[in-house]
Amino acid sequence: MSSASHPHEPHVGSVSSKLNWLRAGVLGANDGIVSTAGIVVGVAAATAERAPILTAGTAGLVAGAVSMALGEYVSVSTQRDTEKALLHKERRELRDDPVAELDELAALYEAKGLTSATARTVAEELTDHNPLLAHAEVELGVNPEELTNPWQAASSSALSFGIGALLPLIAILTPPATWRVPVTVAAVLVALVITGSVSAGLGGAPKGRAVLRNAIGGTLALAVTYGIGHLVGAAIG
Repeated sequence: MSSASHPHEPHVGSVSSKLNWLRAGVLGANDGIVSTAGIVVGVAAATAERAPILTAGTAGLVAGAVSMALGEYVSVSTQRDTEKALLHKERRELRDDPVAELDELAALYEAKGLTSATARTVAEELTDHNPLLAHAEVELGVNPEELTNPWQAASSSALSFGIGALLPLIAILTPPATWRVPVTVAAVLVALVITGSVSAGLGGAPKGRAVLRNAIGGTLALAVTYGIGHLVGAAIG
């Protein structure tokens, strides 16, 4: 079947990159759900007043989103700087010794299973088309046309965390005082089941195990913070 029959089919690298971003977004939302739920449930165990719960939950949401964004920005910036340094080195090697670089690329294709003649032909044709792209993708695993974007990573991380954090905050503030914790726990567990299932599906892992792990982890976090909040509330009350 010719490639012309699938003119809009995405490339494997592009799909993998998008899945990684989506998976990171799901995990960011998961962090927002668990951390904010832990805060508001802990405060709700200590007091029945809405104001302290709202204050603590909002502060946790903002602090968490900012922290996630800064961490992601620093991490991805470091990765981007490393990729740019590798590309600069590769560009210099292509300029200074193109024959040796061509031999290296052909050897890499031969190591992948191509015959020596075919590997040489592929290396020559790809180098003629776009030498940096041809060598960087195979030798470094880096696509010079798709470098990671730290600002995109930071904003995506902050947004996903904030969306996740809104769920327990809304859940704890909406019902009457006696129902706040049960409603929040139920909402959080449902959300964790969903995020666990989605993240497992994106990664190709068994969904049941991921969902169970997510639910147990969230339950333990809520139980610990509720217990601490209850003890602190009793001590200062």
